Amino acid sequence: MYKSFSMELAGRTLTVDVDRVAKQANGAALMHYGDTVVLSTATASEKPREGIDFFPLSVEYEEKMYAVGKIPGGFNKREGKASENAVLTSRVIDRPMRPLFPKDYRNDVTLNNLVMSVDPACTPELTAMLGSAIAASISDIPFDGPCATTQVGMIDGQFIINPSYAQLDISDLKLTVASTKEKVIMIEAGANEIPEDRMIEAIYLAHDVNQEVIAFIEKIVAECGKPKHEYTSYAVPEEMFAAMKEIVPPEEMETAVFTDEKQVREENIRRITEKLEEAFAEKEEWLPFLGDAIYQYQKKTVRKMILKDHKRPDGRDIKQIRPLAAEVDIIPRVHGSAMFTRGQTQICDVVTLAPLSEMQKIDGLDENVTNKRYIHHYNFPSYSVGETKVSRGPGRREIGHGALAERALIPVLPSVEEFPYAIRAVSETFESNGSTSMASTCASCMSLMAAGVPIKKMVAGISCGLVTGDTDDDYIVLTDIQGLEDFFGDMDFKVTGTHDGITAIQMDIKIHGLTRPIVEEAISRTREARLYIMDEVMSKAIAEPRKEVGRYAPKIIQMQIDPQKIGDVVGQRGKTINEIIDRTGVKIDITDDGSVSICGTDKQKMEEAMKMVKIITTDFREGQIFEGVVVSIKEFGAFVEFAPGKEGMVHISRISRERINRVEDVLTLGDKVKVICLGKDKMGRFSFSMKDVKQ
Repeated sequence: MYKSFSMELAGRTLTVDVDRVAKQANGAALMHYGDTVVLSTATASEKPREGIDFFPLSVEYEEKMYAVGKIPGGFNKREGKASENAVLTSRVIDRPMRPLFPKDYRNDVTLNNLVMSVDPACTPELTAMLGSAIAASISDIPFDGPCATTQVGMIDGQFIINPSYAQLDISDLKLTVASTKEKVIMIEAGANEIPEDRMIEAIYLAHDVNQEVIAFIEKIVAECGKPKHEYTSYAVPEEMFAAMKEIVPPEEMETAVFTDEKQVREENIRRITEKLEEAFAEKEEWLPFLGDAIYQYQKKTVRKMILKDHKRPDGRDIKQIRPLAAEVDIIPRVHGSAMFTRGQTQICDVVTLAPLSEMQKIDGLDENVTNKRYIHHYNFPSYSVGETKVSRGPGRREIGHGALAERALIPVLPSVEEFPYAIRAVSETFESNGSTSMASTCASCMSLMAAGVPIKKMVAGISCGLVTGDTDDDYIVLTDIQGLEDFFGDMDFKVTGTHDGITAIQMDIKIHGLTRPIVEEAISRTREARLYIMDEVMSKAIAEPRKEVGRYAPKIIQMQIDPQKIGDVVGQRGKTINEIIDRTGVKIDITDDGSVSICGTDKQKMEEAMKMVKIITTDFREGQIFEGVVVSIKEFGAFVEFAPGKEGMVHISRISRERINRVEDVLTLGDKVKVICLGKDKMGRFSFSMKDVKQ
């Protein structure tokens, strides 16, 4: 018999069924939040994976289209690879939970979340986050939980706990916070320039709600939790560490790692590795631990020097930012380009503008989101870190970094009415040594301005790191962490924003949470740094958006027509609109409300297309003058086409002021003529005259 547990969460009922389904998983929770249903499972392999020096955790978030009553598109009619939203949700589940598993655990663990029903008032993403935490907590897999996650929105200045999809669409804040019983362990946010103090208030409001959920999970664990199983520890033997320090004294390791040149440091560590391999050649039982042991030795060395001596690997001060450089227009013929360099991290961003019809279509579980107007893609080639590896497309990290930079800039983009373009920004990583996503934010902001996108304000981003000691009060926050400090530190706290507030946050940690003073100091530090970057570096490369889009960017003319006339412009089976496009080479988009966008690079051709649309949608009135082409000649007159599908007849008596015997004496097919509307003839048709046009 299964057990069911319920609590009221943000005005809706959260129900967890245990031992109802998926009983062969190590832990399973059938989650109901309103009418949203997610099956969350936690499964571990029986034996550790050989030959690895990391904890092999996989997190899956599966979106099933039947959950919203849809059949998937495409030929196969079944779900394909994970959507971008599914990838980002998996990352948000992974980031707070990974540090709570033992670092020396080598059994494969999979957290799977199957979305089976979606209630728009209760997001499946949040339900899956809670489900994974519950499944891991009640399983026999070693896990130092429970943890909980809460989402916060803000509408009209009021915070909303676990907002619905509809509320998120109009919210100035989309904040996700994960916590343990004591501390905050993950923060993810997109915000419409939220002031720092309000952001901190929202974070700890979510933290308080998480405590209620954790108390609920603890009751479930008390009744249904399995004893945690024993496992083979892959921790480095203490006697091996002692032997390493004899062969490589701490002073030698300090010299090896404390340099601002990444390649020099890597060469130093390679030599130390060879030295230790030779020394331990006869200690075969230690060799499998050597890679992890050297990592741990470097980590302890770096952390000790930072925490005790306030000395960073590249010699910088704790608050000092690496050397910065910014420039625009480095790539010819593209619509906008910029490059941002911070130390050994370098990003080139290229912006492309296109008609709104080229917005990205989205087929997901949130029916309010059907397309994306602004797209940010991030690429991380192996050469950027001096490695060789075959490119197999963007992975989860690349998707996550692109989404963060995208989220950072959305609040400052102009509205569709102000700037009727689809926009794509692509960040190419030329060189990487920490915090490429924040460099991408800076480069993208400048690239948008260079492309003539009238963004409302400048946006910059920076990352802070952390090294902690033995107590909560023993810590140092580092501004602008490089790769080594991220690798060996405890936190990567990324914040983007304008002069007026925060637009995005992403916080990852490797420890069991942050105290409030650490969170407040990190947010304060990132504000100081981003203002410096904008004022002293970015604004000197480009201070404001260009007034017009570039020479090679498409131009767009907008006009409004009577929605009843849309059929006239389109024509039977698209014949009329396609003929306009063929004649002028423009691209035309028409919305249901009669909004017409004409896009092209030749202004004269665009105006010609606009004129054709105006003629087609105009009710002819007496006295109007048109230009057209003779398309047919009869004995009684000539037919003149003013626009695709629009013709009028000029009687032979109205062709010339002098008497003519034959139409062909004056006109030939293809002649361009100017005519004036005379009104309707006896049969109700409009007739035109050439001779009455004033010269």
